[in-house]
Amino acid sequence: MPDLDQSPPSPSSQPPAPERRRRARWLPSLVWLIPIVAAVVGLSLLIHTLTERGPEITVTFRTAEGLVPGKTPVRYKDVDIGLVKSVRLAGDHSHVIARIDLTQDAASFSTRDTRFWVVRPRFATSGISGLGTLLSGAYIGVDAGKSEERVRDFTGLEVPPAVTTDASGKQFVLRATDLGSLDIGSPVYYRRVQVGQVVAYQLEPNGRDLSLRVFINKPYDKLVTADSRFWHASGVDIKLDAGGFKLNTQSLVTVLLGGVAFQAPDDSKATDAANENTQFLLASDQTEAMKEPEEIAPSLAVLNFDQSVRGLSPGAPVDFRGVVVGQVRSIGIEYQVEKKAFRLPVVVELYPSRMGFRARDVEDVNRARNIVQTLIKRGMRAQLRTGNLLTGQLYVALDFFPKAPPATVNLDGAMPELATTPGAFDELQAKLGDIVNKIDKVPFEQIGQDLRTSIATLNTMMTSADKLVAQLNGDVAPQVLAALQDARKTLSAANGTLASDAPLQQDTRRMMQELTRTAVSLRTLTEYLERHPEALVRGKPEK
Repeated sequence: MPDLDQSPPSPSSQPPAPERRRRARWLPSLVWLIPIVAAVVGLSLLIHTLTERGPEITVTFRTAEGLVPGKTPVRYKDVDIGLVKSVRLAGDHSHVIARIDLTQDAASFSTRDTRFWVVRPRFATSGISGLGTLLSGAYIGVDAGKSEERVRDFTGLEVPPAVTTDASGKQFVLRATDLGSLDIGSPVYYRRVQVGQVVAYQLEPNGRDLSLRVFINKPYDKLVTADSRFWHASGVDIKLDAGGFKLNTQSLVTVLLGGVAFQAPDDSKATDAANENTQFLLASDQTEAMKEPEEIAPSLAVLNFDQSVRGLSPGAPVDFRGVVVGQVRSIGIEYQVEKKAFRLPVVVELYPSRMGFRARDVEDVNRARNIVQTLIKRGMRAQLRTGNLLTGQLYVALDFFPKAPPATVNLDGAMPELATTPGAFDELQAKLGDIVNKIDKVPFEQIGQDLRTSIATLNTMMTSADKLVAQLNGDVAPQVLAALQDARKTLSAANGTLASDAPLQQDTRRMMQELTRTAVSLRTLTEYLERHPEALVRGKPEK
């Protein structure tokens, strides 16, 4: 219980009264400044990203080689226009799908005909590309399309396009039967100057023909006219036939990679440039391409040979006195039951216009038959001849053989038949065979036996002659020596008689002098009688 008597405290011991003051305004701390600045920067970046962000597209590729999400850029003319955001595998595992974000200024690349491909190092027959990506890494290349239709899904190319849409020039279509060594990117030449390249090829539905697309750059595209001829300039063109050895190339590039060449004939009058996508035939070589079109359609004929056709091949020329008037199409073999022998039918393609015939001569069947029969009666025959001694290649020669025996041919068959005659080499072989047969009939063995008998007889005769000579040396030789000595004495006496100082020689000189004086007297008498013939009667008058 408290003490009631306790006195209250003194004023000096009580606490002072609290002082009331007005509350000051609150200020934020500097610590909050950093997250505020970060939020502003992040918001500005978000706004910038949303404003700069272009359309989102997807491109499918066979593999994801070289594609890295968040790193692989999309470039057009070395300018970044997008970025690969993600790469995923398709549901059927056949391809990959790359999601790409394009920039706002690249929205025009989302058209239907835009093409995408992965740029990486590539080694192909047309050359080496993408070496710069060895250091910088792969990226997606773009070829801008010209379509107005917008799409989101694209199919990427496996190889870069040979020609981009911004290239200037024209495309043309070539029809061929064989691709040869051509490939996409193979060069196209005009007079050995590269003016374009092969951009595509495909096999036709019939399975026998090919179509190629070539791109000719400006201003060379105007060189392609309606009369232009295209041919394979691939590799090394080597020909070894009846015409000899031929070598033709365009350039070292075509030797390695192949190529196409074109040119118009020198006498061409076409000057207008051909329209784009005009179709041309692709010939196997320049000679075939530059052949003039035949005025008359070629005619087929069959030549039946009984001799070997080794060395004759399809494409061999048919020659008429140095002018090629056709070529060999095929070579066959046929068994003749009635003769029990084989013959070799050779089908040839003849060009009537090259032989001077006109269209009416060929179109009229009766007229054509009469012409052929007349030529055969005059001795026209087909003969196999050697065109090249080095290679043994044969060709068919048409010529007249007046001494050829009459021939019967069938002109009413599916293909008219022309008469043939054995080749000169075959005739030579036959003659040599006859000579060999005649030589075989010579009795060389009997002749050899007779010769041996004759030699034995001759040996016996020579032995007897040796004995006779020995006998002569023993009996006759001394008498011969005595006769020779007497002959020597006679010659010595004759030499003494004929010597210049011998008496006989002096007497002979005196006799000759007397004869000379006598001849002078006779000459004088003769001259006098010629002047005075009356002296024979009257005598010489006195002076």
